[in-house]
Amino acid sequence: MLDEDKLKQVIADVLDVEVTTIDADFSMDTVEVWDSLRHMTLVLAIEDAFGITIPDDEASNITSWPLIKIVVEEGVAAA
Repeated sequence: MLDEDKLKQVIADVLDVEVTTIDADFSMDTVEVWDSLRHMTLVLAIEDAFGITIPDDEASNITSWPLIKIVVEEGVAAA
């Protein structure tokens, strides 16, 4: 089972935002500092925190909280 609080904390730490701002509307379009470099840092941090590997094609598509959650849930379930 996915620890959503842990995932939100990883996202908040990498993107330097408050955990409380991470909701269904949280995306690359709504977070000014979420650029391509931070995106790659975020993917690596998530992989490290959850002991999973996110395939490159999925890594490029996880640009919102709902999408991140789905991909990490799948990765955790497969681990």
